Amino acid sequence: MLVSSPAGAGKTSLSRRLVADYGSMILSISATTRAPRPGEEEGREYFFKTRPEFEAMIEGGELLEWAEVNGHLYGTPKGPVLAALEAGKDVMFDIDWQGARQIAEKQPDDSVRIFVLPPSWADLSRRLHARAQDSIQVINQRLALGKREITHWNEYDYVIVNKDFDRAYADLIHIYRSERMKPVRNPWLPPFVQDLLDEKI
Repeated sequence: MLVSSPAGAGKTSLSRRLVADYGSMILSISATTRAPRPGEEEGREYFFKTRPEFEAMIEGGELLEWAEVNGHLYGTPKGPVLAALEAGKDVMFDIDWQGARQIAEKQPDDSVRIFVLPPSWADLSRRLHARAQDSIQVINQRLALGKREITHWNEYDYVIVNKDFDRAYADLIHIYRSERMKPVRNPWLPPFVQDLLDEKI
C-alpha cells in the first residue's frame, strides 16, 4: 500500500496505526539525507544517510525509488521490501507522490495507492505549527510543497479526507481488507476452488 499526503495531513499516523494493528503488514522504512527531528530514531522513522552514502545506494541499485524533496534525498531500500514480500507480508509505504508513482509503474499489479487530504488548508497549517518540530521557514516550505503534492491526488486509487482520525483510519482498514480479498492477491484460491469442484456431490 502506497500512502501519500502533504506533510501534516496524517499519512504517517494512519500508516503506523495500520501496521501496528495488522501483523500481516510491515512498514517500509525510507532512507533520507535530512537530519533527524527531535525524537526520531535511526531505523524507526528513517535510515539517516549522508548525501555521498545515499548517492552510493543509488549507484548500487539498492533503492526501489528515490526523489529529491526540499533539498533532501529520500528513497526506499530494496532489500527489506523484497524480503518481506518473499515472507508473505504486505508492505506499507509512507511515501510522497514521486516515489508512489515510481513503485506503481514498476509493480502495477501489486500497488494500491491512497492519498490522504486535510479537511482544510487552515487545518493543515495548524497541525504543522502544533508539531513544534520545524522552523517557520521550513513549515512554509512544507506548506508550499503540499500545494504541489495535492495536485497529484487523482493519480491514486483511493482518497481519504482526514477530518476525523478514527473515521479516516476506519476507511483505511476497509481499503486494506477489500484489496486483500481480491483473487489476484490470494494465490491459494485456484487450488482451493479446484478442490471444491473435485469433491463428489
